[in-house]
Amino acid sequence: MVAMTGAGGVDRKTENWSSRFGFIMAAIGSSVGLGNFWRFPYMAGEGGGGAFVIAYLACLVIVAFPLLAAEYAIGRRSGHSAIESVQSVARASSRSQNWGVVGWVGTFAAFFILTFYCVVSAWLMAYIPIAWNADFAAMTAEASRERFDAVTGNIGVILVCLAAFVSSAAIIVGRGIRRGVERAAIWLMPVFFAVLLMLLVFAASQGAFAESWRFLTTIEPGGLTFETLLDALGQSLFSTGVGAAVMITYGAYLTADTHIPRSAGIVAGADTVVAMIAALVVFALVFSVGGDSSAGPALFFITLPMGFAQMPFGAALAGVFFTLALFAALASSISLMEAVVSWLEERQGVTRLWAAVGVGVGVVIVGGGHILSHDFIIYVDFITASVFMPLGGLLMAVFAGHVVSDRIMKSELGAGFHRIWLPVVRWVAPAIIAIALCLGAIDKMQNRGWLDLPAPLTALVGPNP
Repeated sequence: MVAMTGAGGVDRKTENWSSRFGFIMAAIGSSVGLGNFWRFPYMAGEGGGGAFVIAYLACLVIVAFPLLAAEYAIGRRSGHSAIESVQSVARASSRSQNWGVVGWVGTFAAFFILTFYCVVSAWLMAYIPIAWNADFAAMTAEASRERFDAVTGNIGVILVCLAAFVSSAAIIVGRGIRRGVERAAIWLMPVFFAVLLMLLVFAASQGAFAESWRFLTTIEPGGLTFETLLDALGQSLFSTGVGAAVMITYGAYLTADTHIPRSAGIVAGADTVVAMIAALVVFALVFSVGGDSSAGPALFFITLPMGFAQMPFGAALAGVFFTLALFAALASSISLMEAVVSWLEERQGVTRLWAAVGVGVGVVIVGGGHILSHDFIIYVDFITASVFMPLGGLLMAVFAGHVVSDRIMKSELGAGFHRIWLPVVRWVAPAIIAIALCLGAIDKMQNRGWLDLPAPLTALVGPNP
């Protein structure tokens, strides 16, 4: 691997992952956070179950996986933060470093995802003692919603939880890759998988597991829409970290002997398995109490606890589940924060710890605004996951497929994989992203009442229900 220098004479990173296992655990930890525990089930519920799942799997294989490999390759080739890596590889390909906009879009998305991610994590922190105390027992749907509104409306408590959660992530990121990010992932992820499998066994034996399985594997007529495609694309990018500068940043710490396509396949595969297991568990519990699968973001906090309450040892299981989700959220938040901290450390002349503190303060300030409005969180979620991440993915596909030298990508990915990868990234992935981004975004905004279309466009994307 050829060492290169970034814009402004920035040297490549000197720290690497200590082992392939450590990198895989950190990358999987980045992928399987709230994106899989909170977001995937509620998106699948809103998308009709099987239709969303099949669209998600297609987007994962055709779009997210090839772009994940590309981001690892660009990060490792340069050894810089996401912005610096894109600029450096562009120069090495004799192209303008203005292509650094690809990294800027991703870093911008990473920060704003982190702001609402940490607020949802603060809700989790506030819910954990409630779950362990069996306060969900005998609750009606209305009572559960009132409890959710009461907990999330307690601004003082949520702000304290937000500050505590962000501080934990900042301390870990501030300790560096090996002593902070990697060590946390090595401890958190094996425990995460063990407890997740335990919950799956329990849901299969006590919940409406067969109904959950049918919901996630059956495609209803008319279920595949442009909105479903956009949601599935956004989720595939959101959960793998593609388009948010995260995986370019993690790729910068890879050693030359890491097999990028294999590593990308492991991460994408683990992400899919965890998402499906989490959805099976969630819907088995939701359907066991006759809950609404399309309840949206509140599904996790309102309907799910009622399912736990109806089961033997429900309080303990609810406590374990919310604690597990918090661990997953921490792993993902670490990766999102690292994407921003890495650039600040390189370009602004601050230490890693102070960069992490600065990002943390910014997250708490912006997150404080999210706390005041649940609707604003949903809007920011839409803008980041359904607009900025697909846009970042589109820019990455154009950059990796048309701008970066074939010689560079072939040397990083291997000649055999590159032969299959290149036409997909050049032509197939951009076409899918462009269709989903344009028509899906219009469809979604119209269906949510955010956009009033003229008749010709309404006929194209469908009527506003």
